[in-house]
Amino acid sequence: MDNIVVIGAGITGLTCAYQLSRKGKNVTVLECQYRIGGQINTQKVGDFVFESGPNTGVVKHPEVAELFEQLGDSCQLETALESSKRRLIWKGKRFHKLPSGLFSALATPLFSWYDKFRILGEPWREKGNDPMESVGSLAERRLGKSYVEYAVDPFLSGVYAGDPYKLPARLALPKLYQLEQNYGSFIKGSIAKAKLPKTDRDRKATKKVFSARGGFSNLVNALADKIGREHIITGAQGISIVPDGDGWAISYLKDGLKREMKAAKIVTTCGAYSLPELLPFIDSQTMADLSNLYYAPVVQIGVGMKDCGDNQWLAFGGLVPSKEKKPVLGILFPSACFEQRCPNGGAAMAYFIGGARHPESIDVSDKEYEELVNNALVDMLKFDAGTKADAIKIFRHKRAIPQYEASSDQRLAAVEKIQKLYPTLRIAGNLRDGIGIGDRIKQGFDEARILCD
Repeated sequence: MDNIVVIGAGITGLTCAYQLSRKGKNVTVLECQYRIGGQINTQKVGDFVFESGPNTGVVKHPEVAELFEQLGDSCQLETALESSKRRLIWKGKRFHKLPSGLFSALATPLFSWYDKFRILGEPWREKGNDPMESVGSLAERRLGKSYVEYAVDPFLSGVYAGDPYKLPARLALPKLYQLEQNYGSFIKGSIAKAKLPKTDRDRKATKKVFSARGGFSNLVNALADKIGREHIITGAQGISIVPDGDGWAISYLKDGLKREMKAAKIVTTCGAYSLPELLPFIDSQTMADLSNLYYAPVVQIGVGMKDCGDNQWLAFGGLVPSKEKKPVLGILFPSACFEQRCPNGGAAMAYFIGGARHPESIDVSDKEYEELVNNALVDMLKFDAGTKADAIKIFRHKRAIPQYEASSDQRLAAVEKIQKLYPTLRIAGNLRDGIGIGDRIKQGFDEARILCD
């Protein structure tokens, strides 16, 4: 018995399974849904391409580029167009460009003059010593309140759909936290890291915004084809794993019938909320620590305009600070980032609503959301009064984005404890190691390497 079972056919599970298969391992993927991809689900609505889940990733790890190199012509990496470098923040009655340099930072109305001058002293500000300090508190201490309100807050809303004062920087943005801890300053740390020598492999992590050509589902399907779809079992309900000698016994229901299989090694890549049923042999306290992870609900609305006329929004998107009290977290413009997402002269957009601060948004009716979309076209995006979207597709995610809050330390300790007790079991997925697509791909590579050792 030398087979490895991967639980979950999201991007992490499929990446891991593909790397295992490339190393000659006998691998099976079990997925409870009747489709693969997890949160990834690209849909074509008329002439528009919408993503149900993530719209973009960042090539933040070499593994992202390497995965597409491995896939070759079966799935092409698509880096974002030049217009994606333009980022917008809402203040008052319109979007403003987020500064990208010293002079634009001085000119922008987003930040107070007090904070603009105060940032000059950031390299000499005292280093913090609270390992649980929130992102908001850290940024306010080093940069100022207005930077938190009009840069950090909307950024955290865009990434986590969360509250910057509830997410510890060490857990939610570890690289930012380490800049202060290792270099005493964001500015000094950024300069020092930019000077570090890079290998050819390091340079593959270009930090560019990316998608898969045609949408992320093309990446998912390419991975499934490379793994071999006969090795992926969907619709596996009630999966349960228990130790069995040197290996594992797995049971699940498929088409109403109980199925059983054995495995030498297992890696779970599903959400933390699935683990109590999946791992019934774990003691209650350890499981409570492991599964205690809040997932913020998010409503994403794909919005299509066939002809925008002169009102072209050539930007990555616009984020909305919580202070501005708007009904959306932000509006992204995927068609300004990637080709063939809409008709020529039109636009494909993605509205984001809800998040940790407004979980009730998940239950708003479709009719109300359609009205919200059309109102925002006029109020926020400055289309003519009476303008209506040509296509609207509403995606509701009750458990969308994990919040790396203070409980994360207990969760990570529980993962380590379980893996020490059961060396042939790996606990992966978005409950650790980051939530972006780049993070998920890297974890898939890492887990496959560990399982092959």
